[in-house]
Amino acid sequence: MINSGDTAWVLISTALVILMTPALAFFYGGMVRKKNILSTIMLSVAILALISIQWVLFGYTLAFGPDIKHLIGGLDWLGLIGVGQAPNAVYAATIPHLAFMVFQLAFAVITPALITGAFVERINFPAFLVFTLLWATFVYDPVAHWVWGMGGWLKNMGALDFAGGTVVHITAGVSALALALVIGKRKGYGKYPMEPSNIPLTVLGAFLLWFGWFGFNGGSALTSGGLATLAFVVTNTSAAAAALTWMIISWIHKRPSVLGLSTGAVVGLVAITPAAGFVSPLSAILIGAVASIVSYYSILLRTRSGLDDSLDVFACHGMGGITGALMTGLLAEKAINVAGANGLLFGNPHQFIVQVIAVTVVAVFAFVFSFVFGKIVDAMFSLRAKSEEEEIGLDITQQAESAYN
Repeated sequence: MINSGDTAWVLISTALVILMTPALAFFYGGMVRKKNILSTIMLSVAILALISIQWVLFGYTLAFGPDIKHLIGGLDWLGLIGVGQAPNAVYAATIPHLAFMVFQLAFAVITPALITGAFVERINFPAFLVFTLLWATFVYDPVAHWVWGMGGWLKNMGALDFAGGTVVHITAGVSALALALVIGKRKGYGKYPMEPSNIPLTVLGAFLLWFGWFGFNGGSALTSGGLATLAFVVTNTSAAAAALTWMIISWIHKRPSVLGLSTGAVVGLVAITPAAGFVSPLSAILIGAVASIVSYYSILLRTRSGLDDSLDVFACHGMGGITGALMTGLLAEKAINVAGANGLLFGNPHQFIVQVIAVTVVAVFAFVFSFVFGKIVDAMFSLRAKSEEEEIGLDITQQAESAYN
């Protein structure tokens, strides 16, 4: 039976999560040079349109359709046939099936958008669209089914991922690393500064992400009751803990910066995502703080390696997601959510082992397929913009626009 309160909350949460994609566009856009701001924003905006159609046509049924051998959803709901206003007892018994579908659409949209931070300022836009469609269909949709789909093999194993630490952030972060390797460094990278051109825009994006994340995690309860409230509270708590931790670390090293604090907040949001419905507020403080430390030093390591993951997607989303997923295996409590499990620190070492398996398998799968798809698309369409386009800036050469006239 449809519950109007649950339905309202899920629809509001859906709107909040959809807002996160343009928020991400601002977050990324402010960190690039002024000649590439619009092209960077365009990547996220284009994904919102592209994946919204892909999800309706076949993405949703591949991710959540009736199970085929625990690996993928069947084509029963192709074009949303059979997905209507009545509830679906398997996924959401108190809201319309369409409400669950569109909530999951918002997740399917932002995940490939996260990857774009790895290759901004040098991506060939048409090739990017081809890669994104392939990646959503052959990486995101199967992993979503493994972890969240009824019958998915990781779900059957007992892997915990409340709102997408594994499905969203590990897949995006690891895929970003693969694409950074495929596409190579920006022209002049390491030879001259490539400083952010609009930090206020990035800060705006970061705190819009924080705002939207209440829907991301709170909406994943699929009810408007106590579990959604818990997810709301721990989301804010982890973000705050990570932001403070990042500020302190950067202060020790040099100076506390608004860009650093904003980045730390996003890392805290990433890390609490898999755990949001399974851990206490005190555990959320620990998760945010640890993830902030891990991501901060991952960025330093990446910088020293010479790899050009332009906006540190792997360090923030990949390592943040991995940290959160593993710490879920440590800190989850059945006293918090009877539908979850106890973690290692609450007497259940098996759950931590399951989390390690899920993290490892998804990371390897996403990296290998992203690298292979990247190479194929590069060979067919050239993933990288031409040298002269990169020199002039992609705003003018690919979008025929300028952010600053």
